[in-house]
Amino acid sequence: MPGLGETTNWSVRIKDYAAVALVAFVLTLCVGGLSDPAIAQQGVADPAISQNSPTGGAVPGDVLGTNSDAEYWRAVRGGVQGTVSIPDQKAGTLVQSEGEAWRSFRNGPMSLYASWAMLGMIVLLGIFYAIRGRIKIAHGRSGQTITRFKAIERFGHWLLAVSFVVLALTGLNVLFGRYVILPLLGAEAFSFITQMGKYLHNYLGFAFMLGLLMIFVMWVKHNLPDRTDIKWVLQGGGIFSSKLHPPAKKFNAGQKVIFWLTILGGVSLSLSGWQLLFPFTTTFFADTFDKINLIFATNLPTTLSVIQEQQLATLWHSIMAVFMVCVILAHIYIGSVGMEGAFDAMGTGEVDLNWAKEHHSIWVDEHMDDVHERDQGKPAVQPAE
Repeated sequence: MPGLGETTNWSVRIKDYAAVALVAFVLTLCVGGLSDPAIAQQGVADPAISQNSPTGGAVPGDVLGTNSDAEYWRAVRGGVQGTVSIPDQKAGTLVQSEGEAWRSFRNGPMSLYASWAMLGMIVLLGIFYAIRGRIKIAHGRSGQTITRFKAIERFGHWLLAVSFVVLALTGLNVLFGRYVILPLLGAEAFSFITQMGKYLHNYLGFAFMLGLLMIFVMWVKHNLPDRTDIKWVLQGGGIFSSKLHPPAKKFNAGQKVIFWLTILGGVSLSLSGWQLLFPFTTTFFADTFDKINLIFATNLPTTLSVIQEQQLATLWHSIMAVFMVCVILAHIYIGSVGMEGAFDAMGTGEVDLNWAKEHHSIWVDEHMDDVHERDQGKPAVQPAE
């Protein structure tokens, strides 16, 4: 006969075998239930359970088990925008996969190339100054001046210039501030500077638009291309040698290029800036892509969600802003340290006559009568007979 210890081992084994058999039995029931077409279609294993569940055993969202609409969820994952009854229209997009791509591009390649572009422009201007030096007035100052720009013209120029400088600095702070200013000044100072910069950027944008409109109205007729520009370009404007500059009207070919880059770039900045100031109210990019498709037979997307419109606006606004910074850096250089006598045009409005003859001889010939009349004074009034 087995001892007490042996009896205990057999009883344990019997219990283990019973537990295994019970588990196998339950699994058999489950597999059999799942193989039942009726239960599988409904996604319910036990009618009693479905009656006691809050949703009656159905998958929430009126999706029936394995018959869920894969195309629907694929569209949601793709960023399709639905309709919402609240003012926040971006809530209609449940999943926005482009957000990660936008963030990666903005903080990665765009920021890197932007810094290279601005630094490269500064280096090029420095090299040019080191080789060419300051462009002097070949015949020296004459002591006689001619009116280059009237007060209203200078006002429009400085309104545009000052607003652009502030907009550029505050915009660059948004792009690079956390990496440059934050470590230097600390969180509190950086937060204050950024908040004030946001207000300046938002409101001075309208001053920039007004200045852009003013200079366009005042100077567009003087910046239309003509045959004198060809000779100026062929001679490099005389800025690469000490020879006299080729003849030019009020604006030479180089200034005309700066003018049109400023106008076109400024309009692009203004439109994308308007879209950022008033988000989810415009479809500039979808409309633009539609026109491009019609003209060039391309296949650009013309149905964009409100979030996609804003993301494209932020990227384009930043890219155009950096481009404009590079253009204006060259303009500031040539109008200040790069050329003797150039700043007087926008400083006082009066430029030396020799400077004007060397850089804008055709324009001087057209206005020499004004110079003589101003120097000689108005003619005396003849007494009535």
